[in-house]
Amino acid sequence: MGELPFGPVPLTPLHFLDRSREVYADRPAYVDEYIAYTYSDLGDRSDRLAGALRDLGVQPKDRVSVLAPNTNVALEAHYGVPGAGAVLNMLNTRLSARELEYILDHAGSKVLIVDRGLLQLARDSVGTSGIAIVVAGGPDSDYERHLARATPFRHHLDDEWSLLSLNYTSGTTGRPKGVMYAHRGAYLQSIAMQSQLLLSTEMVFLWTLPMFHCNGWCFPWAVTAAGGLHVGLRKVNPEEIWASIRTRGVTHFNAAPTVLTDLLNHSAAADGPVEAAITVATGGAPPSPTLLARLALLNIDVVHLYGLTETYGPAAICEWRTEWNGLSAEAQSKLRARQGVGNLVSENVRMVRPDGSDVERDGSTVGEVVLRGDNVMLGYYLDDAATASASIAGWFRTGDLGVMHPDGYIELRDRAKDVIISGGENVASIEVEQALASHPSVLECAVVASPDERWGEVPVAFVTLLPDAECSEEELILYVKDRIARFKAPKRVVFGPLPKTATGKIQKFVLRETLSATDAD
Repeated sequence: MGELPFGPVPLTPLHFLDRSREVYADRPAYVDEYIAYTYSDLGDRSDRLAGALRDLGVQPKDRVSVLAPNTNVALEAHYGVPGAGAVLNMLNTRLSARELEYILDHAGSKVLIVDRGLLQLARDSVGTSGIAIVVAGGPDSDYERHLARATPFRHHLDDEWSLLSLNYTSGTTGRPKGVMYAHRGAYLQSIAMQSQLLLSTEMVFLWTLPMFHCNGWCFPWAVTAAGGLHVGLRKVNPEEIWASIRTRGVTHFNAAPTVLTDLLNHSAAADGPVEAAITVATGGAPPSPTLLARLALLNIDVVHLYGLTETYGPAAICEWRTEWNGLSAEAQSKLRARQGVGNLVSENVRMVRPDGSDVERDGSTVGEVVLRGDNVMLGYYLDDAATASASIAGWFRTGDLGVMHPDGYIELRDRAKDVIISGGENVASIEVEQALASHPSVLECAVVASPDERWGEVPVAFVTLLPDAECSEEELILYVKDRIARFKAPKRVVFGPLPKTATGKIQKFVLRETLSATDAD
């Protein structure tokens, strides 16, 4: 066909801010307890950040890391860093200095932008590496001084497949891997999120999901594309979330099921349903039907998403069908707990056997979830072996096991490593957890395998009870046996708080280590 006379123009999520600063110039873009500014301001500050980075010697393809909570600085970095032609590396604020040091070294970061409250952690992480530190936080900060004297800049992008950001995995089974996002993938994923979560100019989006997690599922770009209002939140706790919901008119936020559980059991929930419905996207673990039913009573509509760091966040969505509206509340909750179908820009999700063939759509044959599309990573940074091992005939292997229902919706049964094989029978920890979660005294729970001389492995439950609730180990075990096959019931119950990641996911590897240490004693 030859060269096209009028394009194409490379796809990049930076386009969303270019458009919104023109169309919604005077509309509010960002607000928190200290500052508020418009889309015109956001555009100017982001371009000045790009110029400031150039002044600091940052060149195209250099890596710029950011260690900050969900503030305006984190939002601006999603535009200013790639605007300089650099690669954005958002850092998990809950990691140790040693873990951050590894990431900074592996990424080869040239500049580290850090929130003032995390400065000591940043200094411990950088050591003597020579990475330039820019401190943000307050009008007298280095960050603000750099922006004030910088000339606005925008790098010309000529390849939409070029590297936009590096997101490091949690590293729970080894060294974290750098997941590479392309401009094209982030652009398309942002459109999917805007469309399927019904983001609009009237939306008020509360930043409960960390922007360092999969670039906030691409919502820093998706909310801007819609011209909605970003509400910053430095610390995620139920009291502050409820305060924002009641006073700022929040319409959307994203959170792990554990965060939603905390909201339900906070005293503010007793004030009753919110006046206008709130849409909450959740992922990381299947929400129990019990959790979904309780949230519905508060006028909080939960949309279940599924994805990984390697898929720019949510690759699948439990898309609601109107014919389900007439079903019972219990039936609707069970449907909402499924992971669903590929999102707007994803390929259709597949469930395959070890040889790559598709399993039957019968809701019972277990296979591995595999994904493909523009919203799947470019690969692992500087790790060709890991990239190759994650592929099966050009599809990304997630390591998640589940079933395909006749309607094409998938439902997870477990992570491959979380399946408990007891006496030769497979026990899905998710099934046991959902049975436990339906008990009126249970706040949250997790089930893992414990070695057993007779059975090989047996399920052990870790349970946090509701405040002031009382329930014995024997009562919970009998309760589960009344609801699922008796051999699937936990053989032990350990009561207490559950360890979690920065995004609210329960750290099952920590629970396994706890069991190993206990058994060794």
